[in-house]
Amino acid sequence: MTDHDLFDIMYTCRSMRRLKPDPVPDELIYRIIEAGTQAPSGGGVQAWRFVVVTDPERKQHIADLYQRGWQIALKQYAAASLTPENDKNVRAASYLAEHLAEAPVLLVPCLRERRLHAARKTGPNAHNFIRIISGSIYPAVQNILLACRALGLGATLTSVTTQYEAEMKKILDLPETITTYALIPIGYPMGRFGPVTRRAVEEVSWLNTYGTPFPRPAGYSGRKPPA
Repeated sequence: MTDHDLFDIMYTCRSMRRLKPDPVPDELIYRIIEAGTQAPSGGGVQAWRFVVVTDPERKQHIADLYQRGWQIALKQYAAASLTPENDKNVRAASYLAEHLAEAPVLLVPCLRERRLHAARKTGPNAHNFIRIISGSIYPAVQNILLACRALGLGATLTSVTTQYEAEMKKILDLPETITTYALIPIGYPMGRFGPVTRRAVEEVSWLNTYGTPFPRPAGYSGRKPPA
């Protein structure tokens, strides 16, 4: 893979919320999870765990939870005058909520609780230590999303079901020491991959001090800012 290939994957890794029901080979899912396990891990703990859900009944139970949470979110969007009728992102998210059970794979990234580490770290930095370990799941998630894109699979990151942890544990038969941190529907996309719309670097970065933009270098030949 060249640098161009890597950056093209990153710059076209859209959230794909409309997925075909066609089955995804286990080999691809295994490869995607393997890519996730290559991510950095706080303290080298590698406490991540992944539940691959393909059973229709379990998927439906998860979809029911998701729909419950999405209805709450939908009301919040409506309060901000954003509806499926006037906002394409809300429309796509609504489609996902209505068709989640049809996604061929629901991947649930989890973390195993580190009781020993938590017990040892009791000083003023204990909370930061726990937070660092908890944050270790998201580099793995990003690797998974990029791997999906590289393999032509659609995926999106959502955390709607994390507010129903007790129910998720019951659906997936998870022990108390395992906590879910996200949900990633995976399948072949109905739409096409393409450029994502993002703010320019100089709009979100500062040089040395807050408020001093980090400028676009003269002659920079990388990704052009959106028109």
